[in-house]
Formats: sequence, C-alpha cells, structure tokens
Amino acid sequence: MKVAVFRKEHFNAAHRLYNPNWSDKENDQVFGKCNNPNWHGHNYELVVRLIGNPDPDTGYVYDMKKLSDIIREEVLIRFDHKNLNLDVPEFKNLNPTAENIAIVVYNLLRKRINDDLDLKVTLYETERNFVEYPAG
Repeated sequence: MKVAVFRKEHFNAAHRLYNPNWSDKENDQVFGKCNNPNWHGHNYELVVRLIGNPDPDTGYVYDMKKLSDIIREEVLIRFDHKNLNLDVPEFKNLNPTAENIAIVVYNLLRKRINDDLDLKVTLYETERNFVEYPAG
C-alpha cells in the first residue's frame, strides 16, 4: 500500500558550465552559451518525491511541513540567489550541470530522510529541460 508524495520548490541560481582541463575553444564547443565567463542563471523548479507506506497513526507517508523545512535548510538556503560555482562548496570541483545539481540535492536530502522511504529528485532547469535522480 505504498503512496507517493511530492513537494515542489523553486530557487534561482547562476552558474557556468566549464571544464578547467579543456581549452576555451573546447568548452565553447561543448557548453556553448552555458560557458559564458560572466555566468548565466536559471529559475529552477525542484520536485522531491517520497514513496512509502502511510503511518497507521497519522496517515502520512511523511510530514510535508517537515519535508518543506528540510528542503529549505539543505537546498534553498544553500542555492537560492547564489552563484553555484563560487558560493556553493559542493561545486568547487564539480561542474554544476543539472545532472550534478540533482545528485547533490539528492545526497543532501538523503542524509535527513530515512532510508525506508524511496527518494527521487526531479530538477527542471527550464520548462523543457529536466533531470531525475536516481533514474528509473
């Protein structure tokens, strides 16, 4: 009798996609406009999904207020209105692609959410481009 619950949040952040091991030409060829040395930004939409059995006492799979607080503490405070490359330690040596952002978000949340709940992160970089982690 598993049920999926979802929490949607929003944050704005700037970043630059860049591989320091490549030439400027290679970075331009692979990352295009996303390699702008003066940064660019996105209005990210984050959807967090938890799957589990409803608690017999509360009827909750998870307290959504608690989930909202965890997302705010672990993700929004850390990422919102920040330059991911410069302001977020997790991206000091990690290219802040949507894929990598989703993995980082998952790991930040996973440490606060019990393993008996299935966790999935969906991150929309644009209306048309989004990623899920873990896949499947």
